[in-house]
Order: sequence, then C-alpha cells, then structure tokens
Amino acid sequence: MSNIVLAITGASGISYGLRLLEVLLAAERSVHVTLSPAATEVMRLELEREVDLKSLTLIDLLPSGSTADVGGHMYYHHYQDFTAGIASGSFPTAGMVICPCSMGTLASIASGLSSNLIHRAADVHLKERRKLIVVPRETPLSSIQLGKMKQLSDAGAVILPAMPGFYHQPQSIADMIDFVVARICDQLGVDVDLTRRWGTA
Repeated sequence: MSNIVLAITGASGISYGLRLLEVLLAAERSVHVTLSPAATEVMRLELEREVDLKSLTLIDLLPSGSTADVGGHMYYHHYQDFTAGIASGSFPTAGMVICPCSMGTLASIASGLSSNLIHRAADVHLKERRKLIVVPRETPLSSIQLGKMKQLSDAGAVILPAMPGFYHQPQSIADMIDFVVARICDQLGVDVDLTRRWGTA
C-alpha cells in the first residue's frame, strides 16, 4: 500500500483536500495527513467543523457516513512533530500533495524554510526528487506569488491550481471539486473514475 503525504493548509477550498483524502483512501492508499493551524480555521469557516490538532481522527475529516476508510489507512501527524517519518528522506512515499496550499506555505517552501512539518516534508520530496504537487487556491496572483510558483516549478514541483474545467458539464459543486481531485490523482498515478475526460463520450 503506497504512502502518500497530504498536507492541508489555510487557503480557501478546504473541500478539495478533504475530498482528495476520501478518494485516496478508497483507492487503498496509506495517507499521511498533516494540517496547519490555519487549515482548522478555514474548516470552521467553510464547513462549520471544529477539529483539534492534538487528537485528529479520520472521522473528523471525512463526510459523515463515508466508507472510504475501508480500503486505505490514514496516519495523522501534528504539524510540529519533526519525529514523524515524513520528515525524513528515508521514509518511502509515492508523493506529496499540499491541497489547498496557502501562499504563505508556498513561499516558505520556495525559500527553503522548514519551520513546520509541512515545509519539511515538502523539502524532503524536492531533495529526494519525489513528486510534490502544490495546489494553490488564490486569485488574483501577485508577481511575488507567481515568482515563488516558478521557483517551485523549477525545483521539480508540480503547480496544479484549483481551476475546475467545465467541458465535463458539472452539475454541482461536488462535480467541480472532483475535476480538480481527478487531476491530482493523475499526477500521483492513482487511477480513479471521478469525471468525464476530454474526448470521451
């Protein structure tokens, strides 16, 4: 069961990260999850859900009634826990996703800072030449933010903004979320059937 790291930070669009977790678990992946304090605030504002970073569980993150945990496993790591396996290059993973990724997190990683576990795990994926997928959700973008994205792209990261397509004729917000989640899964090599692809009936 491949290890995938999922970091959720304090950008708007928390539902992208939570849906990605659900889909990866349904695909029988081991998902190592870490959240920033700002992510919990966004979760409270956008989804009216309160979570405690000291004792986070799968039930706190998945929709009620979800059975996604049957196939895969979630492992939670506190954002200040540098003893977590994902802080080391010796811990094998199939990639890391930061979804959604705040501009502060993006800038910290691009600048080589490791002030928390999210930054450190991302730095590990870059230095080990593993897949790092950054999902920014911000608009408009300043030249500073665009520059930091280019720095990360040049270092090997995939910049995958949360920009839903419309050619699959989405009927709901969930359809738009699934479009982005499917593109992330494509980058991870996780086969999912969430949305109609271009050129298919």
